[in-house]
Amino acid sequence: MLEKLIKAINEKKLEVKNLVEQDRIEDATAAKEELKKLQAKFDLLKDMQDDETAGMAQAVKNAVGVKEVAALNREDAIHAFADAARHRFQNVNKEGTGADGGYTVPADIQTKINKYKEAKFSLQDLVDVEPVTTNSGRRTYQTKAQHTGFTAVGEGAAIGAKSGPQFGVVSYNIAKYGGYLPVTNELLEDSDANIANTLIQWLGDEDIATRNALIIAKFKAATKTAKISSIDDIKTEVNVTLGSAYAGSVAVITNDDGFNWLDQLKKSAGSNEYLLKPNQDQTSPIKYTLAVGASNIPVVVVPNAILASTVTEHEGTVVSTAVPIFIGDAKEYVKVFDRKKLTIKNSDVATVGSGNNIINAFENDMTIFRGIERLDVEVKDADALVYGTLTLGE
Repeated sequence: MLEKLIKAINEKKLEVKNLVEQDRIEDATAAKEELKKLQAKFDLLKDMQDDETAGMAQAVKNAVGVKEVAALNREDAIHAFADAARHRFQNVNKEGTGADGGYTVPADIQTKINKYKEAKFSLQDLVDVEPVTTNSGRRTYQTKAQHTGFTAVGEGAAIGAKSGPQFGVVSYNIAKYGGYLPVTNELLEDSDANIANTLIQWLGDEDIATRNALIIAKFKAATKTAKISSIDDIKTEVNVTLGSAYAGSVAVITNDDGFNWLDQLKKSAGSNEYLLKPNQDQTSPIKYTLAVGASNIPVVVVPNAILASTVTEHEGTVVSTAVPIFIGDAKEYVKVFDRKKLTIKNSDVATVGSGNNIINAFENDMTIFRGIERLDVEVKDADALVYGTLTLGE
């Protein structure tokens, strides 16, 4: 019943707008009165449904206890989220002021978004993440120092001063990132689950893509090393460039192209023993380890679609492929300051896009959702990661 009323309300809104554009003001006024009656009817039925839902929740609580009520509450959260979307997030709690305002995604839906993201590849799992509650700030870290030890002191002589620990400061300024998703108004008449799942998947995918791109940009800002062409080059970066300061926390991060090259490395010429092996710890998210001299280094494989190689072509033929290989401690190198503020606004009259890709929500009977999140990604320890390039095809 409520879904039919929503459809009727949307159709009546469109009718009012069309009559106004035709300068049929009297007809538009009459249609607006009909719209008010439809909206009032919807509100009454919705209130009754909410009362019934609350009564059912209490009855379930009395009859079967907390566990079952939690499941019911999860269903209520989906319904509330979907219902708010149907109403274009009007008459709901809002956050911020002016253009920054919007519908704050509730905790239950945030949890579902996070669960959805767990099934996707996210570089954020490799780096340091700190939730913050302010839009700017700074953090102080003790940096690595070269200790020279105490000096000999003669009897009765003054003891010389030693330099104390050195500190570095990482400042953050939360930035706003956003995108939009056009959906048909037919979707908004669909089931609660379909509406919620569509928005959850969209928000989850955009969140991951945003963070992956920001983290990769910081990876590529790392100190560039000489070209990687053999396992010995990787060994030098691990043992010398990074050194013992990062021993035990170093990993190799590359894409599918780099993984294919690593997977063909052998212990010696003519040997049947490969250096890349499956991780023996089945519970670890790291699936492979690389034998680098005396150490077994974790290998993280990022899909080519996320971390692309640079292809050089000549007259349509691939000449060479430059593959990124990052070596180091990503958790010490990058820090994500997560404001954990995800908001949505939407419109059924907005126009988005440019050129041949313009979408007019009003003309196309669509609703355009705009998602906004807030975070900052900064380099914490510039010495913790090196950026090498493997060139294939030369």
